Amino acid sequence: MGSMKRQKVKEGTGAGMKGISTHSAVPAVVEELIGRTGFRGELSQVKVKILDGYEKGKTMRRNVKGPIRINDILMLRETEIAARKIRSRVMKGAFT
Repeated sequence: MGSMKRQKVKEGTGAGMKGISTHSAVPAVVEELIGRTGFRGELSQVKVKILDGYEKGKTMRRNVKGPIRINDILMLRETEIAARKIRSRVMKGAFT
């Protein structure tokens, strides 16, 4: 029958990237409201500052659904991926 090769198995958390916690959220405070985005303007793009964890002090853009104000605290599941910048200030969808 021949010899079979064994597949090597990586040990670890399974996330593959450092800085991502698989079990807890990281608090971030809203510093600035940038604008509305999404197909119908249902998302708000905000600039947040991470308060705790591996990337403490980092500032990043995030898209948020629902009501949001400056100094609100968001609980982020991951801190590696930031939102893309809004290309234009023109509101599309809901008001056209």
